Amino acid sequence: MKIQPFLVVLTLINLALFAFSLAGLRPVNAQGAPAVLRGRGLEIVDDQGRVRASISVMPAGKSAAGDAYPETVLLRLITERGRPSVKLSATEAASGLSFAGPTGTSETYVILQAQGKTSSLKLRNEDGREQIVKP
Repeated sequence: MKIQPFLVVLTLINLALFAFSLAGLRPVNAQGAPAVLRGRGLEIVDDQGRVRASISVMPAGKSAAGDAYPETVLLRLITERGRPSVKLSATEAASGLSFAGPTGTSETYVILQAQGKTSSLKLRNEDGREQIVKP
């Protein structure tokens, strides 16, 4: 049986190559400061490709009613049906946090807002009942 010595030699060569490759490995260390992700917006999508969260910088402009609004940084958390249920916004003059009711509701929400030197908490139910809390 000449195959057995051949297999032993082949195994020893494989072990030597493996040991040589391990000897060349060095731990990898981070090089300098971590990189920064920069952009005008970020979207997180689910397995079906639907946007489920986004961070964006909205330019200043005018609403359909003609009211001016400032540049705004906006974070949205969106349900699987596309409803932005949580919004966090920041402008130079104000910041706010809102929670919308589930899909199928239009008047159920909570708004926490700081604008200028005042703050408020607005609670509203679908039945129209509303409460505004101000310090």
